[in-house]
Amino acid sequence: MLFLTASFVCQAQYSFSGFTNPDEWQKTVYLSIVEDYRKMSGVYSEQIIAKTTADKTGFFEFKGNMLDSKNRIYRIHVDKCTETQQDLNHFNGHCSDSEELLFIAKNTDTIKLPFSFGNQVFCKIESSNPKANAFLKIDSLKNDMRFAYGEVRSEANRKLNNKKWFKALQAYGEALNEPIAELSIYAFLSDRSSDLHSYYVEDLQSSTYYDNLKTRLENNYPNAPYTVQYKNELAADRYMLASSGDSQNSNWTIYLYFILTLSFLLNGFLLYRHWKQKQSKTKDLKAKLSKQEQVVLEHILQNKTNKDIAEALFLSVSTVKSHTNNIYKKLNVQSRDDAKSLFIK
Repeated sequence: MLFLTASFVCQAQYSFSGFTNPDEWQKTVYLSIVEDYRKMSGVYSEQIIAKTTADKTGFFEFKGNMLDSKNRIYRIHVDKCTETQQDLNHFNGHCSDSEELLFIAKNTDTIKLPFSFGNQVFCKIESSNPKANAFLKIDSLKNDMRFAYGEVRSEANRKLNNKKWFKALQAYGEALNEPIAELSIYAFLSDRSSDLHSYYVEDLQSSTYYDNLKTRLENNYPNAPYTVQYKNELAADRYMLASSGDSQNSNWTIYLYFILTLSFLLNGFLLYRHWKQKQSKTKDLKAKLSKQEQVVLEHILQNKTNKDIAEALFLSVSTVKSHTNNIYKKLNVQSRDDAKSLFIK
């Protein structure tokens, strides 16, 4: 079982800590930021921003001050894969034997994820941020939906429930008053593999819901990748609807390619800017250190002990410890794991 707590630390720092069952899970615990709402469920290496190792009691902790000051979507997960399997599974975005939790947080939130009834995990969130548990609420509604579908297994019942739950999910998402959580409902309804997709196509032609959601995103998260992604998808879907009635009009085809190209360029630009910001931040942090401290830091990032570093650099262990303490002070961290979390993504 997994027990997680996340608490606010002075000076806008965060701390996510908890326990895993060392007999059930691997010791590695991952913290991810989700910036693509089509990749909310699963494990993706490009989303991981930190990882830590639980001790022999199962305790682990993430801490620092790197989180965004505004709400973002985060995920904590553990799995049962070996290190080799983890690399492959994370690359594929799938790990069949894992536990994960999506939540909304910012750098100043207090979050606790206690055990629920029967020592179950990921079922309850206590937080100063009223939006933190939005995904748990959405999952609960989806479970109600699945129950309604299962009461009578017939095509007629499925169609009736499709209409009912399509609107119910939209209304529930809007009532949450948190558009980035609402995007998980939009992704579900617009998924081409979903039975609800046909209702999405029909609804998109007449409903004001989608423009209203775009406005809510632009007002609350004008520079977030979620907003850019949604606007691009909405424009592409609307174009495909418009062009389906006039397949002979080549101008529409050119326009579609333009929209898709613009979408790829914008998303590529956002990813590049995000990468450059990370590179710049890493460079600035290392610039605080002396050349010798930078060399010691590289060995720390390779998980070498003080003794190993001393032997590699022909230094005494006490000198290595002195360099390490100076690194901690200059980077404003308390431990090796804190230092590694600034550079290893």
